[in-house]
Amino acid sequence: MKIVFMGTPEFSVPILEALVEHGHEVVCVYTQPPRPAGRGKKDRVSAVHSRAQSLGIPIRHPVSLKAQADQEEFDALRADIAVVVAYGLILPQVILDAPEMGCLNIHASLLPRWRGAAPIHRAIMAGDETTGVCIMQMEAGLDTGPVLLRRNLQIGTTETTGQLHDRLSLLGSVAIVEALEKFDALTPEPQPDEGVTYAEKIDKSESRIDWTAPAVEVDRLIRGLSPFPGAWTTADGERIKLLGSHVVHKSGSPGEVMDGFRVACGDHAVEITRAQRSGKAAMDTDELLKGRKLPQKLV
Repeated sequence: MKIVFMGTPEFSVPILEALVEHGHEVVCVYTQPPRPAGRGKKDRVSAVHSRAQSLGIPIRHPVSLKAQADQEEFDALRADIAVVVAYGLILPQVILDAPEMGCLNIHASLLPRWRGAAPIHRAIMAGDETTGVCIMQMEAGLDTGPVLLRRNLQIGTTETTGQLHDRLSLLGSVAIVEALEKFDALTPEPQPDEGVTYAEKIDKSESRIDWTAPAVEVDRLIRGLSPFPGAWTTADGERIKLLGSHVVHKSGSPGEVMDGFRVACGDHAVEITRAQRSGKAAMDTDELLKGRKLPQKLV
């Protein structure tokens, strides 16, 4: 097929690669404009931009798609279909209608659960046992379109958002190829009205750990916010990000550090398996504790 690909972060890259590898003609890639990043705040192109450049695919990065000139440029591509995954811009109706077969979105949840910006984080934070990807026909609403194909995935009991992100990205690349191959035989299924939840963007205020909460909730928060933005606590006034954990059946005063890097919660405790000190690289707990004694309590 003649495809316009629209995506921005690392999550989208394996999907772009799969489309090219399976012989589809990606006529243009749309991605977010370069943005200041790093210590020098120099403009940095998106992960999709970088990969499209290496593949020799034309790239466009409009700040919006509301301008008539941008809409006419998109229409002139005469694409069969657009594939959209974590693009970051709202598509006006004229863009949705331009490709002959419409626009397909790859969404990292089992819709209608976790519509919105942070479905992977929210699934882990909520304690979901299953998630997946949906190939959805796009319409004007937020992730409300009918679903063409869905593929499920079990969430591991110690899995972080970073790990699940990578597995869902690969699953999405397989699912979109399958959906395009079977497109004429697939029946769009409207999403049910029941079971709708929204994956709101992660707010920094959510990331501080409350040690009075049950251990299962603390564990979900740590894994759900790993690697970014990272759930955090303080040890002798130093902020430490906790990036990996599991629940252990220990008890103590909330925030009390027990043997190794086990920390008591409102009930039971969590064992920290990976962490990051301020200004340092993330590391496994054994490495972090070398030559360092933790305080008796984290706050």
